[in-house]
Amino acid sequence: MLSGRAGDYAGRVTAPESRPQVAPHIRTFHPRRGRIGATRADALARLWPQRGYDIDPAAAPVDAAALFGREAPLVLEIGCGMGDAAAAMAAADRERDYLGVDVHTPGLANLLALAERDGLDNVRAARGDAVELLRDLMKPDSLDAVHVFFPDPWPKARHHKRRIVRPDVVALIRGRLVPGGLLRCATDWAPYAEQMLEVLGADPGLRNLHDGYAPRPDSRPATRFERRALAAGRQVFDLVFAAV
Repeated sequence: MLSGRAGDYAGRVTAPESRPQVAPHIRTFHPRRGRIGATRADALARLWPQRGYDIDPAAAPVDAAALFGREAPLVLEIGCGMGDAAAAMAAADRERDYLGVDVHTPGLANLLALAERDGLDNVRAARGDAVELLRDLMKPDSLDAVHVFFPDPWPKARHHKRRIVRPDVVALIRGRLVPGGLLRCATDWAPYAEQMLEVLGADPGLRNLHDGYAPRPDSRPATRFERRALAAGRQVFDLVFAAV
């Protein structure tokens, strides 16, 4: 089982003093509880030992070749939800591997079920805090792309510090991207879109591939969440930045 537990590996990515300074106590997510149905529970029980990864900051770096069984460019989706976007993009892009990370076990089970249904050997699921995964378990220049689609907007001002797209986390993501690797974001929350554009534009190691917001990429599938946002009259904003 590729669980990421300390018993499976030894060591860390870097010495603690050399790690990017991301406050570990500021969570970017709500702990979520949800009932898992019989079909998803079955998928989780059968598929997790081979296709699941439990995030443990005390473990050694992620061995993507061992996790996926091959050497290939790696795409990380932060907050993959029910896995619809990750599975659809992996199906259309089989030359790259896709790792969806979330704290919501039923969603991860659904992602694995979708991957099994569609014969996607290039999909894996990671359970836990994406910031810990990036900070403690991902090596520099190890990711071909990072996707952050419709993250929690944390709309109250006192909660803005919990947003995943903030300067310290963006710097951490950028440090894990290969040169030319893409950070792709999407949100339907206009004030958050403005902050995303400002934060990403201020990072010296990122370059905006468009003049402001990006046109909606055809490669990003429309999920039920996005369709609900559009039905409610909210505009969707896309951003695409490259590591330089």
